[in-house]
Parts: sequence; structure tokens; C-alpha cells
Amino acid sequence: MHILEITDGVTVSRVPFEGQPMLDRLLSGTRFLPEHPCGGRGICGKCAVDISGNVSGPVAREKELGVRLSCCVRLLGNAVLKVKSLPEMVIEGAGCTAGMPDESRTVTAAVDIGTTTIVMRILDSVTGEVLFSDGCRNPQRDIAADVIGRISAASQGRSAELRALVENAITGLAGKSGYREKIIRYVITGNTTMLYLLTGLSPAALGVAPFRAGCLFGAESVFDGRPAYLPRCIHAFAGADLTCAMLAVDLCRKDFPALLCDIGTNGELALYDGNHLYVTSVAAGPAFEGVGIRCGCAGVTGAISEVYREHDHAAFRTVGGAPAVGLCGSGVIDAAAYALNSGLADETGAMEEPLVLSGPVAFYPEDLRAVQTAKAAVAAGIARLLKTAGLKETDIKRFVVCGGFGAAMNPASAVRIGLFPACFLPVAEYAGNAALAGACRLLTDPDAAEACEKLTDMARHVDLGGDSEFNNLFIDHMIFPE
Repeated sequence: MHILEITDGVTVSRVPFEGQPMLDRLLSGTRFLPEHPCGGRGICGKCAVDISGNVSGPVAREKELGVRLSCCVRLLGNAVLKVKSLPEMVIEGAGCTAGMPDESRTVTAAVDIGTTTIVMRILDSVTGEVLFSDGCRNPQRDIAADVIGRISAASQGRSAELRALVENAITGLAGKSGYREKIIRYVITGNTTMLYLLTGLSPAALGVAPFRAGCLFGAESVFDGRPAYLPRCIHAFAGADLTCAMLAVDLCRKDFPALLCDIGTNGELALYDGNHLYVTSVAAGPAFEGVGIRCGCAGVTGAISEVYREHDHAAFRTVGGAPAVGLCGSGVIDAAAYALNSGLADETGAMEEPLVLSGPVAFYPEDLRAVQTAKAAVAAGIARLLKTAGLKETDIKRFVVCGGFGAAMNPASAVRIGLFPACFLPVAEYAGNAALAGACRLLTDPDAAEACEKLTDMARHVDLGGDSEFNNLFIDHMIFPE
């Protein structure tokens, strides 16, 4: 029997093991497991660890980076792992707690399973009062950062593991609230893949052409022994989160053009032209969430969330005012805009030197390329929907931006990099986590389920896969505005 000692310099945890396990496998399920945006393939370098003792030698990627990676280290005997205290992820809408309701009262729970985070709200079942709101990172990120990676993992026999991770995260939040035993009903929303993984359905068909979902939900289920409603999805890549977001903001409430944009790894778009509803999705990639960025991170304490010019140099603000630990999504967009405005980068995306912000935290040329690809996908998706509806950019009278990233980003920076046109700014509104708000409405409004069904029946999915016009628009939008 061997021992892995894990120490933060103050406390020591000892984990016994036999054989020669991978370090990741031993840390799985603990708070010490590093994030793996690349799915543990030894590519991203984000899981660097300080480990010593009887361990395997470095592989080529570790030698290249000059660090040990938890996904590459095999334990051969006794070893010591030195860890830092983990920064806390700051999640929009978290941290609301009211007093426990009367014993005679019961509660309901709304859950939004995002690719990056999972957020829960507990509501008094009689008054609808929000009693608790909190969230956590989606632990499935330790397997893969995006939905395609998770579909692949599920298809390779890890479906039960992925399901258990999200189930434990949700019940963990319910337990943290103190209301778990009083919950009488759940509404659980998310993109189509997240709902497939939650229910244990094989998502294999979602990952290969023609990308058709055999189940679009919109039905009653059971979660944690309680009734649970899973709202209806529209398409394999236009999920229940988009349905709930449209419900929450009443996208089709008036007879003028309105556009909803939920910007994330899978950017979801909905355009109402006054009579018809068009929806689509674009594979923006995880750059807007700080993943795949060399110094990228989630919205944790110390994440650079704003970059701006001050006295002819780059200045920044961090989440919680803490020392900089990396760049989260909003900081990435600001950094890209700063690089363009300062002349560090040109309209083609060429950038010779990194934008150094604080010590080792910098925005690199390859980071700008990741942003360039992501923004081009979203902008081209918007342009394609407008063409489908026969509308111009200036016809849009309401522009709704959803999601935690959308709520945090600087709109001026988004326009500067070409994420959306400047004419949208005067009609823009920021709805935050509209998917969660829609799930809450399904718990409190008896007419909401019917409204959801009407939205999904009305929606026409615009398939961008293999669409030559979208591909041309994507190339056009790769150029940054001057």
C-alpha cells in the first residue's frame, strides 16, 4: 500500500492506493482534481501540478511545457502533491438564501444544466419566492469541455459516469440549500446534449450527420425521487435552454423583429420577424468561456473580467478585486478589442506579441485567433438568420443577449471585434440567465408549459451544417472591423 500526500502548506490529506494508478484517477471525485478543458488528452496544459516522489517520467508534452500534468502522471509509489487553495467560481444569480419556510410549506426547484456551470433556484411552492439560488461548475468539464467531447465520451462507454457527475452536482446543490427533502417538483433545462446525458440516453446521433435528436423531451420525468419536467427542445443543437430563454423574455410578444442571442460554447440564436420564428445554433467553441485560451479561466475570484486603456497602457479589473489568476470570457473579449485598438493586432487577426497584463497572465496571438473564429461563427449565424427572414441588421428593434457571459461582457468590445453590429446597441437588453428564469416561470405560471409548446411548434430550425451561404458569411466575418 502506498500513500499520496496532498498538502496546501497547512493541512495534509493522505490517500492510500495500490498498483500504479493515473493521478487523475486517484483524484477523481475530489476537490483536488484540476480542470481538463481538453478532456484529459494532455493537450491544453491547464492541469499542471506540483508533484514529487515516485512518479512516472514526463512525456513529450510535459517536456515541451516544462510542467507535470495531472492527466499524464502515473503514481509508482509514495508521492507528495502540493496544491493551492482553489479559487471560487463566481456564478451569476448565486448566493441568494432566505430563511427556511414554514414546516407546512413545500418548495420547487429550477435547474439550468449549462456546459460550464449548473445553477439552481429553490422557490416557495405557494408564493413563488426565491428562497435559494446557487451554482457550481459542471463537473463533466473534467471529461470534456464541450458537448462534442462529451458525446464522444458517452459513446465510448462513459455515459453512466457523465450522468452520475451531473446528478451528484444537482443533488449536492439541493442538499446545500437545506431544502432537498422539501422539494416536490423539479424543472430541469439545458441544451439537448445535457438533457440526454442527464437521462442516460445515448447521444451518439447528436454527434454525427445529420445531427438528429430522437428525443426532444417536453415530458414529465423523475429526478431524485421527485416529479421533474424537462422542457421541450427544438433540435439537436437548439435545446430546452433556448426554449426557456425565449419564454422568459417573451421574444414573440410584439409584431416587430426581435433577436435573441445566447453566446456560449454552443451559441444559440432565435429571430422573430413579427410573424415567423427562426432558430439556429453555431459551434462558437469555448473561447468565450476562457477555455482554450492560454491564460484562460472560468469566472473565478481573481479572473480578469475587464481590460481597458489607462494612461496609454492596458489596465484591468478582476473578479472580487483579487490578484490576477487568468482571463475569463469577458476579459478575453476586452483583451481582443484592446489588441485591435492599440495596433497590437490588425484586421486580419495578425498579432506579433502578446498583450501582457499581470505577471504571467497575458493575451497571446493564438488566443486572438480563437476569439476570431468564435466571433465569426456567431456573427455569421446572425447574418444567416437575417437573410433567411429577409431582414437587414437595422430592422432589428429588440436585441436580447442571454447567458452569464452576455451579462458580463462589455458591449462596446463585442462590437469592436465584430461579434454583433453597432446598430444593435441602442436596442440591446441583457437578460442574464434567461434559461433559468424560464424554468422558474414553468414552476410558477400554469400557462407557461403551453406557451413553451407553442414556441417550439412555431420555431423553424435553420440548419447551418454544410450551408454554403453560412460558410461564405463565416469567411467574411473572420475579418475584424477596422
